[in-house]
Amino acid sequence: MANHPSSEKRNRQRLKRTVRNRGVRTEFRNLVKETRASVRTGDAKAAASSLATAVKALDKAVTQGVLHRKTASRHVSRLARAVHRASAKK
Repeated sequence: MANHPSSEKRNRQRLKRTVRNRGVRTEFRNLVKETRASVRTGDAKAAASSLATAVKALDKAVTQGVLHRKTASRHVSRLARAVHRASAKK
């Protein structure tokens, strides 16, 4: 554990940020999993609606500083491509 007052404060801040970021990260990961599950089942309508919520959550994570913008962009691109392919099969 840190002994210097400023490093003790940084540790307290780190713990608060970790808890806050964990919730955001869990949310978008669950939404991405939900979208991928919809794609696997072949339900194009559900996949498209869950894609929209997943994209919103990823963009929000970028805004909050949890994800890098290019990482989120890569996730969105891959999800959109999967949803598009699933809807094109029908």
